[in-house]
Amino acid sequence: MLEAAGVVVFALTGALVAARKRMDPFGFILLATVTGVGGGTLRDLLLDRRVFWIEAPSDVMLCTAVALAAWTIAYFKPGMLDGWGAKRLLIWADAAGLALFAVVGAQKGLAAGVPIPSAIAFGAMTATFGGIIRDLLAGDRPMVLWSRDFYVTAAAAGAATTVGLAQMGLAPILVMLGGIAAGFGLRAGSLLFGWSFPKLPGDDAPRPSN
Repeated sequence: MLEAAGVVVFALTGALVAARKRMDPFGFILLATVTGVGGGTLRDLLLDRRVFWIEAPSDVMLCTAVALAAWTIAYFKPGMLDGWGAKRLLIWADAAGLALFAVVGAQKGLAAGVPIPSAIAFGAMTATFGGIIRDLLAGDRPMVLWSRDFYVTAAAAGAATTVGLAQMGLAPILVMLGGIAAGFGLRAGSLLFGWSFPKLPGDDAPRPSN
C-alpha cells in the first residue's frame, strides 16, 4: 500500500513536468510512469528479484491514470498545471514521494536480508532514481542538482531512520511513520528554512544537493 502511494505521488510529479513541457498524452504517460516506477525498478534489479510493476501491473495502470487525468486538466484548464502554484506542488509532491520511497526501499532491502548500510542505500536509491530519470527525459537538470538543498541526504535520513527503528523492534506502523517523518521533515526544513551543508570556501557556483 505504501509503495502504491509513492508511485502515485511520484507519477504526479512526472505529469506536472510533462504539463510544463506541453507534452502530448503519451509524453504525460511516459514521464509519469518512469518517475513512478523508476526507483523501484532499479532496486528490484539490484536485488535480483522480479520487478514489482511486472509482478503487479496495477502500478503502471495507476501511473497511466494519473497521467491522463493531469493531461485532461492541462487541456481543459490551460496554465493550471504549469504556473507558480504547480511548481510548488511539484516540489512538495516530490518531497512526499521521496519520503515514501525511502521507507519502501529500506524495508525491501531489510526483507531481502541485505546488510544495514545496503538497506539504507536501497532506500535512498529508490527515493531518488525515478526523479532523476524524469528530469533527464524532460531535458532539465535533475532536481538533486538544483541547489545545496538536502535531497539525497533527506532520502538517506528517512531510510536510515526506517532501518534503525526496525532494528529496535518497533511496530511496523511506527517504523513507517518514523521513516517518513525523518525524510520529509529534513526535506521540508531544507525547502522552508534553507537547511544545507555549508558551501565550500571560495566556490560561488551552484553545487549539487546533498
